[in-house]
Amino acid sequence: MPLSLNRLDCNGESIGKDFHHYLSCHLGRFQDGPPVYFYHALAYALRNRIMPDWSRTAAGVGSVPGVRRAYYLSLEFLMGRALGNTLLNLGITNETEQAMLDYSLKLEEICEHETDAGLGNGGLGRLAACFMDSCATLQLPVMGYGIRYEYGMFRQHIEDGHQIEDPDHWLRDGNPWEVERSEYTQRVHFGGRSDAYHDAQGVLRMHWVDTCDVLAVPYDMPIVGYRNHTVNTLRLWRATATDEFDLSEFNAGSYTESVRDKNNAEHITMVLYPNDISENGKELRLRQQYFLASASLKDVLRRWQSLGHVEFAQFAQDNVFQMNDTHPTIAVAELMRILLDEKGVSWGLAWDITTRCMAYTNHTLLPEALEKWPVSLFERLLPRLLEIIYEINAHFLREVSLKWPGDVDRQRRMSIIEEGEVRHVRMAWLAIVGSFSINGVAALHSQLLKEGLFRDFVDLWPGKFNNKTNGVTPRRWLAHANPGMSALISSRIGEDWVADLTQLEKLKPLADLENKAFHADWHATKHANKERLAALVRAECGVTFDPAALFDVQVKRIHEYKRQLLNVLHVIHLYKRIKHGHLDGWADRCVLIGGKAAPGYAMAKRIIKLVNSVADVVNNDPDVDGRLKVAFLPNYRVSSMEIIAPATDLSEQISTAGKEASGTGNMKFMMNGAATIGTYDGANIEILEAVGEDNFFLFGLRANDVEALRGHYQPQTYIDADSDLREVIDLLAAGHFNPCEPGIFDMILDAVRSPHDPWMTLADFRAYVDAQQQVARAWQDQASWTRMSILNTASSGFFSTDRTMQEYNRDIWKLQPLPH
Repeated sequence: MPLSLNRLDCNGESIGKDFHHYLSCHLGRFQDGPPVYFYHALAYALRNRIMPDWSRTAAGVGSVPGVRRAYYLSLEFLMGRALGNTLLNLGITNETEQAMLDYSLKLEEICEHETDAGLGNGGLGRLAACFMDSCATLQLPVMGYGIRYEYGMFRQHIEDGHQIEDPDHWLRDGNPWEVERSEYTQRVHFGGRSDAYHDAQGVLRMHWVDTCDVLAVPYDMPIVGYRNHTVNTLRLWRATATDEFDLSEFNAGSYTESVRDKNNAEHITMVLYPNDISENGKELRLRQQYFLASASLKDVLRRWQSLGHVEFAQFAQDNVFQMNDTHPTIAVAELMRILLDEKGVSWGLAWDITTRCMAYTNHTLLPEALEKWPVSLFERLLPRLLEIIYEINAHFLREVSLKWPGDVDRQRRMSIIEEGEVRHVRMAWLAIVGSFSINGVAALHSQLLKEGLFRDFVDLWPGKFNNKTNGVTPRRWLAHANPGMSALISSRIGEDWVADLTQLEKLKPLADLENKAFHADWHATKHANKERLAALVRAECGVTFDPAALFDVQVKRIHEYKRQLLNVLHVIHLYKRIKHGHLDGWADRCVLIGGKAAPGYAMAKRIIKLVNSVADVVNNDPDVDGRLKVAFLPNYRVSSMEIIAPATDLSEQISTAGKEASGTGNMKFMMNGAATIGTYDGANIEILEAVGEDNFFLFGLRANDVEALRGHYQPQTYIDADSDLREVIDLLAAGHFNPCEPGIFDMILDAVRSPHDPWMTLADFRAYVDAQQQVARAWQDQASWTRMSILNTASSGFFSTDRTMQEYNRDIWKLQPLPH
């Protein structure tokens, strides 16, 4: 008889009893123990309340005949903290808060002891997390697959202005939310060779033999839908050796050799993939990608067959895979291998199945970010996969040659194998050839993909390509992160907006200036949020921000195309204005910059040093007198953003036009009432269209302008023509911000003054400064600024991942919601 789980009471008394039980009986701690155990005990108490719905959700999907399921394959899931978001989605925050007070504990302080699950580098991983939240809220049968990295995104601290990386051992204290599912362990192959044989029907088949195998052990994380009793699953894989160690070698006295295979296997999931500047780094990254794809596909096939399915021709009708960027696209070849070699399916049927269930999301316009792997590495690491890729490519190039006979250049451009001194496998090309759907993540991004990087493929298969503009989940990024504003909104329009963000449109009439009471409440809420951020900046940076000043914020990965450098040049310009006494139209401003640079990205790390050096001079110059403050917030992460976004007045989205695929930070800021200063790039364009030109500070070259200028760009002409820019460059060159470290910023100066600067930073300087002056003028009219803030929130409904997921489902996945 199957076990049945009953839902537990969610009142404060019941939660408190379970909390005490887990703290004392399960963890063996009492109220005078380390505070981290309070968090663990509460997480276990809440997990108990999730389990019945988690079980019923899984049973409902598994027991209903013909249920089509989607699987989201992503090498990154930047989940952040789970406790607060789970309480919100269960609707029991107040009850839990009271339960903790009964034990003289503060819920907010308990939440602070949860470590961020930093299993991602930035926006890509956070997007995956938002997608999972929305799929559960929409009751879509979607399962996530990722890697359970022992060490997540590195922790960043600043020493003498420089980024220093520390390991992020997020699992040090364990993870109370996860459930190990060792019964579903999968075996993943590496190395070896192919061995040909004929099956019982005389068909030539291949065995992949003499492999070095690794076990993939699954750990499941619950994804709780918003107050709907649906709990979907994120399955994360941990790598381990097939045997703990070689007992014969151990008995012979060679302990190191006996555990070598175990250590090598566990390295696969030890660290979030590194910067691939070395061959070892590249090999580890490819191992991680194949490990994820192989384990996940085998798991899906296991589950599908366990439901009694035997006809593989049905597989694509029941299952669809969404590949999040190029990282998991080896799944195309791996599904072919499993179907051909392990399931005995013919090539024609296997390719038909694969191309009807694989879908690919592209997240970049930078050609260098489209992954390519040396053929030699594939030959050594995944020889059987390389054979299959060669065969896929041969079939594909025949199709290309039939379409364009004799067009050898086009065949060379479109080949999955890139010829050259070092031959490479083009992973994005493999994804396009093997998928039925390819989408970009903002309208401009998708357009530029079709006109540029993927143009040859669009000519061949125009119907494959579509756009799905990104979003963010309003549960975490407004309802949870900004409880004061959420309560204010709900007091006026009700609570339904949390699951239907388009209802924020009802706030627009309240933006009118005559609604003085609402404006006062909005302003007071924002001010309280700014006080909270100011406290964080003071604690982390030792810099005092005045909540009455304009909070000007740019937080994201440090990269030249995101142009934190342009922001710093503007800060230096403002500093020069103060020194010259040019304070006409001045607005006091607190500039916050945060983000991590890839460990091997020298220019990005030098930009961090510049931000800190400029901040040190500005904050300690008595002439500045508090008019301008600058801080670099270390170790930017999800939990930091939950404090930053609600407090921001001005959102910096200043990438070189045509380089940012979408951006999602811009949406989080908008949702929380920040105005955007930005280029005509990525999802900025759709934000501009949603909120209107009067409530957005647009500046700079557009994507076509950037392309037209390329090859003719002369940054010195901008310096010569603009005295403000010249003063900024001269001050940098004079070493004003680095008197004790001469020449340290020469690489930055050389880059921005180079005609080959692909980011064209100086070309946008004047337009950016002028737009910032418009910001300062707008800030001086606080009533109008508050109106603009309200309108940004009221216009943000389109940017919910609920809408994004509905579009994925309508156009790509075609799933039926399954209410439980």
